Amino acid sequence: MHPHQIQYYLERRDPDFEAKMVQLLHVYKQVEIWREQGAPSPDLVAVLSYDEKPGIQALERTGPDLPPAPGKHSAIGRDHEYIRHGTLSLLAGIDLLSGEVLGLVRKRHRSAEFIEFLQLADAHYPPGARIRLVLDNHSAHISKETRALLSTLPNRFEFTFTPTHGSWLNLIESFFSKMAKTLLRGLRVSSSEGLKGKDRTLPQGGQ
Repeated sequence: MHPHQIQYYLERRDPDFEAKMVQLLHVYKQVEIWREQGAPSPDLVAVLSYDEKPGIQALERTGPDLPPAPGKHSAIGRDHEYIRHGTLSLLAGIDLLSGEVLGLVRKRHRSAEFIEFLQLADAHYPPGARIRLVLDNHSAHISKETRALLSTLPNRFEFTFTPTHGSWLNLIESFFSKMAKTLLRGLRVSSSEGLKGKDRTLPQGGQ
């Protein structure tokens, strides 16, 4: 092997990766069946694929964009410099049965913000049935504060965790990828509030 060649590895693999993956794929198969039947089981009202996308930058142009010029350049001209206005986090869940997106845009994504999302989902769906969330085991999702909220809403939420290093199994990641390539790509705003206003693309997005 070349002396400067680097081989990467993961020191802490999830010993239950396959079991968790099977459980997650079973959830997706159930969703497929319920979509074909037109409704989930009576005790379940929604299945949400949930995650947070942190570090969304609010960037402002330093100069105006220049329109394309025939015979000179076919693309829009843009100054390569920009002004930073901080970052925001998107907390979002895709309803795998209806396709609806619930979302919040916040400065951080701690337990407090995750609890706010759970409260949003609880208020959005009819009471009396479970809401299943597919999500990773981020500390905010299993914190003391989160567990305290869940204890006040017995049998309302059911969590199905993705395996460690298995975020690609969570369907919300495809939504984030498409959003980054379309809505966020090249986006320029004058403030973080201007970026936050873009959450109008999320039908139930919070301000």
